[in-house]
Amino acid sequence: MRVGAFILGAQFPGQGQAEALHRAVRSAETAELAGLDAVWLAEHHFVPYGTCPSAVTLAGYLLGRTRRIGVGTAVSVLPTQHPVALGEQAALLHITSGGRFTLGVGRGGPWVDLEVFGSGVEAYEKGFPESLDLLLRWLREPRVSAAGERYQFREVAVVPRADDAIGAEQGPPVVVACTSPGSVRLAAERGLPMLLGMHCGDDEKAEMVGLWRRTALEAGVHPEAVADAPHVSAGVAQIGDRQRDAAEALMKAMPGWLRTGLGAHVTVDGRQRTMRDPYAYTELLTRLHAVGPPRLAADRLAATAERTGITRFALLVEGSGDLDATEQNVARLGAEVLPLLDSKSPMRVGMA
Repeated sequence: MRVGAFILGAQFPGQGQAEALHRAVRSAETAELAGLDAVWLAEHHFVPYGTCPSAVTLAGYLLGRTRRIGVGTAVSVLPTQHPVALGEQAALLHITSGGRFTLGVGRGGPWVDLEVFGSGVEAYEKGFPESLDLLLRWLREPRVSAAGERYQFREVAVVPRADDAIGAEQGPPVVVACTSPGSVRLAAERGLPMLLGMHCGDDEKAEMVGLWRRTALEAGVHPEAVADAPHVSAGVAQIGDRQRDAAEALMKAMPGWLRTGLGAHVTVDGRQRTMRDPYAYTELLTRLHAVGPPRLAADRLAATAERTGITRFALLVEGSGDLDATEQNVARLGAEVLPLLDSKSPMRVGMA
């Protein structure tokens, strides 16, 4: 199994934004020392839920501060940026890091971001497939032009070429955040692995993987690629000597962060939205994911892998909101949980 840390740069109540970003950087550095496979970086605008507005920018910084660990975006939001600009940045990181970068992309939400960046609600509601296909062409072809509804431009050279790295046969891996049957089919038709959210249980994720496989095969994706698709399961990890202690650490900190962070989202068009109850949501996460002693955490990760077939994980590690506790959490995840997972699976924990 391949276990990584999911990092939002979350700003908990009473904390400054610089404090949140410092914890994000330290979490990534600790993750490399702990032997984790990757760090996955979230991207948000105008809300304390996450203080990183550009996942690719932070990825570049962390790739420069680390030597082994993979760094991925989870996710870069396509409707608020030009796919060619994102493709150029992804190619640059892929080449200069020696292939350690993974580009995760998603549709995002109907937030005021669409107004601020000038893309409009149409980019969110209808434009994602066009943007995704243009991005993929930019990462795979030497010259690209566009004649779509949103993007039109003459043929230009792709510089730098993502497949021009020494020893590289293709550009950076691309994964797609999937939250609905439509997004699952979209990813499957293009043979792209999924990133599945932490709010989903194993049964729901297994259903999404099954739909992805059926759709990918119908679309002509090679059966081996379908069988070996490196989907990623997002979750939470909080390691403690007792399950009660680990859950309590999250229950003390996460509801306040969720209430202020998620509550700060503003829709672009005034549409109504329902926010999860922060206490109930935190309780759900503690039941679903690797929250508790090392053996319990390993068992839950192994159970998810067995039920869904997914063996890559992006685990939120900063749920306590405290820098020292987060670093200790990551260290224990590496020192005490990874060896148990290694004994449960013939797959090596680490970079593939």
